[in-house]
Amino acid sequence: EERRSGNEGPVRRVFVPKPFAVSKYEVTFDEWDACAAVGGCNGYRPDDEGWGRGERPVVNVSWEDAKRYTEWLSRKTGHDYRLLSEAEWEYAARANTRTEHPWGGSAHEACGYANVHDQTSKRENKFSWASLNCDDGYAQTAPVGSFEANEFGLHDMLGNVWEWVADCWNGSYENAPLDSNVWRKGDCRRHISRGGSWGNGPKNLRSAGRVRSDAGDRGDNYGFRIAKNLQ
Repeated sequence: EERRSGNEGPVRRVFVPKPFAVSKYEVTFDEWDACAAVGGCNGYRPDDEGWGRGERPVVNVSWEDAKRYTEWLSRKTGHDYRLLSEAEWEYAARANTRTEHPWGGSAHEACGYANVHDQTSKRENKFSWASLNCDDGYAQTAPVGSFEANEFGLHDMLGNVWEWVADCWNGSYENAPLDSNVWRKGDCRRHISRGGSWGNGPKNLRSAGRVRSDAGDRGDNYGFRIAKNLQ
């Protein structure tokens, strides 16, 4: 792919051995605040940066925070909720496509499908990096589900917030698992985020794009979604 990074290969075939469910939306402030209100999630209430809470995706959460949320939700519901593995995330994001983006066209067609660094963001945020030549109407986060779902019915797999996944950081897929299980070897002080965010342009707005961050890092473009096994 034109914007491919060196950490995205080598290409491999991955076997998904068991069915799993993926949350339709990114975890919202409402959902996070329900955890914090009863003393879960260490009682942590992330800053919404003045953009609003409610149905906007929770931000300023680390990988460690996201894990605490899944543990709390599992205890509350009796179901085994978790973060997606990196391989599961990409499978869900691609939704049976092989193109850079699940909508199949240019990155500049993104604004019907994803909240990205577009012309609205360029005017308000004045970031120095490349923006997309379209307008989605949001300079920062958008309420979940504001954009078209992919073919699996999942919203915001690209854009809105970077989504933490469970795997430890590895700088390539050399010796990666051939199934979709979590890769627990590598640099486990750091973990992976996928999908790009409201502040990212074409390079990061790709199904294959991946970045690393420390497990305790929090930022206004970090969030997550959850999964559970069906068998």
